[in-house]
Amino acid sequence: MAAQMMTDKIARIPRPRRWPAQLDRWSLGAAAIAILVLLPILAVLALAARPGEPIWAHLLSTTLPRYFGNTVILMLGVGLLAAVAGTVTAWLVVMYRFPGRAVLQWALLFPLAIPAYVGAYALVDFLEYAGPVQTAMRAQFGWADGRDYWFPDIRSRGAAIIVLAASLYPYVYLLARAGFREQAGCTFDVARALGAGPLARFWRVGMPLARPAIAAGTAVVMMETVNDFGTVEFFGVQTLTTGIFTVWLEMGNAGGAAQIACVILMLVLVLVTLEKVSRRGSRFYRLSRSDRESSPITLGGLRGWAACAACALPVAVGFVLPISVITAHAIEQPDRWVDPGLLKALLNTLTVGGSAAVLTVLGALFMVYGVRLARSRLPRLLMPVTTIGYAAPGAVLGLGILLPLAAFDNAVADGILAVTGHDPGLLLTGSAAGIVLAYCVRFFAIAQGAADAAMGRVSPSLPMAARALGRTAGGTLRGVYVPLIRGSVGTALLLVFVDAVKELPATLLLRPFNYNTLATRVHEQASLEKIGEAAPAALLVIGVGLAAVAVMARANRA
Repeated sequence: MAAQMMTDKIARIPRPRRWPAQLDRWSLGAAAIAILVLLPILAVLALAARPGEPIWAHLLSTTLPRYFGNTVILMLGVGLLAAVAGTVTAWLVVMYRFPGRAVLQWALLFPLAIPAYVGAYALVDFLEYAGPVQTAMRAQFGWADGRDYWFPDIRSRGAAIIVLAASLYPYVYLLARAGFREQAGCTFDVARALGAGPLARFWRVGMPLARPAIAAGTAVVMMETVNDFGTVEFFGVQTLTTGIFTVWLEMGNAGGAAQIACVILMLVLVLVTLEKVSRRGSRFYRLSRSDRESSPITLGGLRGWAACAACALPVAVGFVLPISVITAHAIEQPDRWVDPGLLKALLNTLTVGGSAAVLTVLGALFMVYGVRLARSRLPRLLMPVTTIGYAAPGAVLGLGILLPLAAFDNAVADGILAVTGHDPGLLLTGSAAGIVLAYCVRFFAIAQGAADAAMGRVSPSLPMAARALGRTAGGTLRGVYVPLIRGSVGTALLLVFVDAVKELPATLLLRPFNYNTLATRVHEQASLEKIGEAAPAALLVIGVGLAAVAVMARANRA
């Protein structure tokens, strides 16, 4: 009797309506998200294939070789310098104990909070002719002017490489540190027993085992170098990214800008391919789950202080110097904190950054959850494609978003005008919608990675039980998954928001007239040599970045 009642109760459980496999709602949703992410790239390719006026031959014979050469040199220089700084510091904090190690292992992450363009403004202000360094030199040695002594050119390609490397090396440091920590301690014990010295253990044992992590971090650094606009524009270095702005905004040739964007995409594709090829066939496994980590060796005396200095140098250049210069300017002009322009830029930043973070995380949750439920293979095939936006520089996305968005806006306005006789104007292009869309596309990979990792930690029996008890797919997501992964969702929201706050190229291209965010205000004021007016906005950007660094440090805590 009891068995019959249980059977009747199960039979009455409402079953979710089943869609045909070809019309599965999760497949359609995943396809829509993937198309939205791919649309800017496809628009750039289409525009480059059929430009309005031929300019490619002119670019090849004039500026394109210079753009390309500077970009490649910056990529290689920044990648090499960041790889050395990140790898050496990671090795020291993992393998040795020395004075200041407890603080430096977290302080080495702080430069991530400083946008590279802010570091550029601070370095020039500190080292330029009227800055404190050269002023002190003239006063100390009695020199009258710059003709009495030699000082390196600050606004140069070399300075741009140093600033970018100081800002981006933490990407290598984070991954290399994790790679060194995951190596079994017995490996290094055997190397020491066989007579390998510190340099041999690093070069012949540690480096080969951590090479995949170092290569991945260096690839991210080089992609961020290609994306940079504020730093190279301030130092007067003409790259492919600055070329997009020049050809499109100054020469009025969108097709030529799209062709330059295709060169950038080709570089990024080559970079990603080389990174994957370099790791092909490289597989290293831990022989036992109980393998202990390597025990740090205590460095005393001069060697300990040398290790401390080696780790402190990147922090000093990438964090201490910029924040000291910017803070000094902010203190000198306290009235700038109540400037209406700053308050408006802060409100705009919170609006577009917050909207982009919420929409991006919601879309990522839908995509990842849909892949787990969809009966067709389409979502599984499309999900990796949605990460391409993170590899595309902001200037490329800005170009690819503005043109389709403007075409859609004009079509809608024409339709409304034909039906009602009223011209509504540009509804989306004249607003911040384009900026939000660019942020969503560019940072979707961050939210997707966080959502996928978090959902992977939820036991499959929990959603299965919810579905058996009559919960719909959406109800299971809201009632089971979201409460269990809200910490990861919050982290994803913060990281997307922080990256959106720091994003400059896409914001410059897509912002409406007289619409500033904190990043564009910093760039606008600093470009006019008004560092004091840019300082409050720069400190706000840095403060938001430090919040993200704190989250990352907590996630990577030993």
